[in-house]
Amino acid sequence: MFGLFKKKTELEQLSAQYNELMKQAHALSTQDRTKSDAKHAEAEALIPRIEELKVKEEKSS
Repeated sequence: MFGLFKKKTELEQLSAQYNELMKQAHALSTQDRTKSDAKHAEAEALIPRIEELKVKEEKSS
């Protein structure tokens, strides 16, 4: 109940965005390989920032 209005961290937002892009890429893989590859590339571009935030979070813990 108290977590209802809790704001997502940047790491959570980027992870959710990554997962959504990967789902879209998978769905497109049977229809249009070029679009699927583009979505996959977008998702892969988020990985360095996600890793950076994970390291920063581990250091602060």
